[in-house]
Amino acid sequence: MPLEIERKFLVRDDTYKALAASHTRIVQGYICNESGRTVRVRLRGDEAFLTIKGPSRDGGLSRYEFEKALTPDEGLSLLSLCQGGVVEKVRWLVPLEDGHVVEVDEFKGLNAGLVMAEVELKSAADDFPRPAFLAEEVTGDRRYYNSQLLRHPFTTW
Repeated sequence: MPLEIERKFLVRDDTYKALAASHTRIVQGYICNESGRTVRVRLRGDEAFLTIKGPSRDGGLSRYEFEKALTPDEGLSLLSLCQGGVVEKVRWLVPLEDGHVVEVDEFKGLNAGLVMAEVELKSAADDFPRPAFLAEEVTGDRRYYNSQLLRHPFTTW
């Protein structure tokens, strides 16, 4: 079973931009978003993906994840089925010396002002060198799940 293991952090400053290898605009919506299960449609640059995630059983550190590439037309078509609008962000990819990559999301729209980072891990015990731009860890805090940011945008907190 494919398992996504990641840690999430708030970001203290924009020094990640100078360290980033690339950045891409992302628009995503949710066809289903209930009981910790999500069915997400994501447009990333000129690519599209359908992602199904299961609930976390370890405080938000890991969860089942299935992802399927779509054509851009399929992605746009499925995006029209999404509930409650979309989440928009720019994702910056910051490679670390040890091979990990920090994905920094700079949110737009109703979530403007929120900047959050994620690091995918090989196991729950996996460690990585923490860049200085990472602030408080928010792994498992449901308010920071993208699916929750659609329901309760950052600008309304």
